[in-house]
Amino acid sequence: MSASVGTQRCLTVLGHVDHGKTTFVDSLLAANNIISARMAGKIRYLDSREDEQERGITMESSAISLRFTMLRKSESGEETPSHFVVNLIDTPGHVDFSSEVSSASRLCDGALVLVDVVEGVCTQTIAVLRQAWAERLRPILIVNKFDRLITELKLSPSEAYHHLVQLIENVNAVMGNFHAGDRMEDDLRWREERERRLASRKENDAAQLDESISMEGQGDDAAMAFKERDDEDIYFAPERGNVIFASAIDGWAFRVGKFSQLYAKKLGVNETNLRKALWGDFYLDPKTKRVVSHRQLKGRNLKPLFVQFVLENIWAVYENVVMNPNPEKVAKIISSLSLKIPPRDIRTKDTRYTLQSIFSQWLSLSTCTFQTVVEIIPPPSVAQRTRLPKMLYPALTEATVVPKNKLEEDLWSCRVEKDAYIVAYVSKMFAMPRSRLPPPLKGADVPPVVANTRLSSISSEGYLASAPVMAVAPSDPAVNIPESGPDVKSNEKTSDLANDDEALIGFARLYSGTLTVGQTLFCLLPKYSPTFPPTHPRNAAHITPVTISALYEMMGRDLVSVQEVKAGNVFAVGGLEGTVWRNATLCGLGGNGNDDTGKGVSTSTEDCLVNLAGVNNQAAPIVRVALEPEEPANMPRLIRGLKLLSQSDPCAEAFQQQTGEWVILTAGELHLERCIRDLRERFAKVEIQASKPIVPFRETAIKATEMLPTRSPLAIRGAYSGSTAGVINFTIRAKPLPEAVTRFLQTNVSILKRLRRDVQAHTPENKGGVSGTHADITGDLAAETEDVRRVMDSELAQTPSVSLEEFWPSLEKLLEAAGSEWQGLIPSVWSFGPNHIGPNILFHRTGSPPNSLRKRANRNDAANVDRPAIHVPGHTFVPALETSIETGFQIAAFQGPLCAEPVEGMGFFVESLDFDPAQLEGESVHSKMAQIGGSLITASKEACRSGMIDWSPRLKMAIYSCDIQAPTDVLGRVYAVIARRRGRIVSEEMKEGTSFFTISAILPVVESFGFADELRKRSSGAASPQLIFRGYEILDQDPFWVPTTEEELEDLGDKADRLNIARVYMDAVRKRKGMFVDQKVVDSAEKQRR
Repeated sequence: MSASVGTQRCLTVLGHVDHGKTTFVDSLLAANNIISARMAGKIRYLDSREDEQERGITMESSAISLRFTMLRKSESGEETPSHFVVNLIDTPGHVDFSSEVSSASRLCDGALVLVDVVEGVCTQTIAVLRQAWAERLRPILIVNKFDRLITELKLSPSEAYHHLVQLIENVNAVMGNFHAGDRMEDDLRWREERERRLASRKENDAAQLDESISMEGQGDDAAMAFKERDDEDIYFAPERGNVIFASAIDGWAFRVGKFSQLYAKKLGVNETNLRKALWGDFYLDPKTKRVVSHRQLKGRNLKPLFVQFVLENIWAVYENVVMNPNPEKVAKIISSLSLKIPPRDIRTKDTRYTLQSIFSQWLSLSTCTFQTVVEIIPPPSVAQRTRLPKMLYPALTEATVVPKNKLEEDLWSCRVEKDAYIVAYVSKMFAMPRSRLPPPLKGADVPPVVANTRLSSISSEGYLASAPVMAVAPSDPAVNIPESGPDVKSNEKTSDLANDDEALIGFARLYSGTLTVGQTLFCLLPKYSPTFPPTHPRNAAHITPVTISALYEMMGRDLVSVQEVKAGNVFAVGGLEGTVWRNATLCGLGGNGNDDTGKGVSTSTEDCLVNLAGVNNQAAPIVRVALEPEEPANMPRLIRGLKLLSQSDPCAEAFQQQTGEWVILTAGELHLERCIRDLRERFAKVEIQASKPIVPFRETAIKATEMLPTRSPLAIRGAYSGSTAGVINFTIRAKPLPEAVTRFLQTNVSILKRLRRDVQAHTPENKGGVSGTHADITGDLAAETEDVRRVMDSELAQTPSVSLEEFWPSLEKLLEAAGSEWQGLIPSVWSFGPNHIGPNILFHRTGSPPNSLRKRANRNDAANVDRPAIHVPGHTFVPALETSIETGFQIAAFQGPLCAEPVEGMGFFVESLDFDPAQLEGESVHSKMAQIGGSLITASKEACRSGMIDWSPRLKMAIYSCDIQAPTDVLGRVYAVIARRRGRIVSEEMKEGTSFFTISAILPVVESFGFADELRKRSSGAASPQLIFRGYEILDQDPFWVPTTEEELEDLGDKADRLNIARVYMDAVRKRKGMFVDQKVVDSAEKQRR
């Protein structure tokens, strides 16, 4: 791994599932003699897992380094050989493994985006293009499976040309949407910045306000004029050389430039001009031998140049070799192309092999691809000038910025000199059997094995902060859903993990410097904040010295030991096990400066620290199951296996519920199957029992057109009174929130979380008799609410629609637009829930001063908030009543009345809150208040639940967006399977020029298990779904509805539970949670057989 930076390329292969990525890579491997050319496309070399080979899809990213030589003209005109190294990463196309795509994209500078020429742009095609756009990768479009146009669709060359034009236009439309979205964000950001600058000038120069605004505002416009982004280079155009037409299974690929070179000599025209005219509406006039445009046709029926010079030749080869074999014409084709094909390859009965022999010499896939990669994808020294600034400054809009210090200079230019700072990014950890690890190089200075497993040396605080799984430990009594970390005790012995058969290796890229075995570096975990110094308490737990025990060059399923790695390479690194959970940044001084790293952070080493971690996974884990070993004695092995799985899989999470069950959270059914198989065969190596998949629901209530009369004793719908032993009396009224307000709160979860942090920072510690009760309640809920926290944290990846300053005005506008009853409520907003960040609101409507959340979150107003106090002779309890009411609301919002699932879209109004201090006379005030506080929590919780039930309650189901491509003859069977799974068709569209339909459907997650297998069976493998989680949707059916009219009773019976799907789902969840279910165990016992 010592090639010069200018001859290196780092790229990833992206695309939809089954669009031919791994087969395409096989042809590149054959060019390096890693596999046989005849086995390319069949061996699937980078699919090293057994289940990958069985299913025929990629599940894990695999990297490999390829080398090739090109003849390039020097300045003197002589052709000299140039040696290049390509670090290639093959990624999965299935949506369940999109986290692998995110991890691989951060390490690369370019991307090969494969699109099936028949299926066209699919859901994951758009997703991977968006990922490449966000990471500033230079993409190359590969239109793959070109042979399907000839052998399967049987299109003519002219029809195929129009189909290709439309396909490339569709891809460019996706890129145009990305550009338009960024342009709008840039414009909004520029306007906000301009307004801020003008406002600051008004404040600084108030004496000359009028003149300053008129003159300096104009100067500001001139200096800060909005700069339009040029979109010329973002589109794919064959004449520019960034589009490859290929058939990976037949081993050929070409660009327009290949044929322009061929015909420029024959026609005696300029090769550059011919390449521009070879794609598009350009034609060859047979009389004048000149190229004419569409306007100059004058009604003549001429074929485009691309059809005449390119497609007809390819069609002729397929027609005479495969479709209608003609040995004479085949011999003529070989002769005209001046190819050297062995006679045995021509006489073989396997016509496909003859075809591959012709194309491999005429239109070599590897040659075309490597040439395109060298020309289009920049070397690391160029690519990092645009990619690294975006990593360090996510809000950056310019293409690049001037480096501010030596660290940025080294990163921007990808310096490899010994004095350059060492910066490497570890995108993920992957597990590999220790028996397959290569031995260290002879003479290498390898640190002891203990360096690999330094788990015991990590403080529990640092490890918990860096890892997102395993233990549940509430830290704040007011937060029902706590942060979590791995269940690792600080005194745990490392021998248990060290003796495992699996080793954890880092998947990394070196951005600067030269890394050698035995060096000691600083490991910066994702929560390291550059706004604080390294020695700050907030950063101390997230920076740890590590010693590099091994460096590897990745060759697919194998690793090759190396002594050093230079900047610009993708590599594997050992020595991080027990320190890095999933991703991290390795930093160090160049040269001999790393000797000081083990001594801790100093002034000299502080300059080299930078945090590059922070990759958002596109697929949020939604499917979970409970696991247990068949033999209870094997539980410790299962727990260790879950730790290894969570570390080696970017999207899998594991945690322990309050009941003691260990639960695994995955992205989908296929991902779940892979995780359980890994646990059984690799990580835990014990027989495991898995429960049925646990699917989350949400609860809400609506104002239906027909509702039962209110059951409230106050005769006000949703209003219920409560009392705690006659001491405290209160009234809480529930009402569904406007839909626009609910969506607004769900979109701005990150803003709600910031408000919560502000309240905690500005509120002194509570001192009262009920604090112990609240801590107990929170502790009981902590483990149970872990899965909700994870789902809500996944929503934080959404970009908020407003800023923190605009949050309250925007919420006020939405409430006012909902009607007069919602106006003027912003000062009364008490809390959000559940977990203080959910889409439910608690309003304070009592006569006492409101406990306004807006004021408590404001640093200036927090100290001036008047909170109602309880005055008893000799005692004052300021937060007692409020905290109890708020805790009851949080519990009710977290565990709804239907099946104890989280609530969404409800508003709860505290209408009255009265207290009788005379009831406390003669008893200990502290003990009395502790008892009353606990009772108040329960009473307020039940009041909130009863008020919600008084409306028309509804379940909200987790929903998949389902995309299916299927031929016409199986459409009926596809629709039948979707209908049987209670899904619905959203749209269907026929692919122009094909017999394929693209079907978009909505499918409940709870009905999705086994859906893909059933669909493939019913359609004989012709249809395959792609399921993407899209949120929650109301099931418009009251779970408590029962027949009342005479007709309904006659048709449906007394219960009608067979047709009430909402009741079926609700009872199933209640049964799983051990809650009461109104169901007869024995019916008509006297009629049963004896």
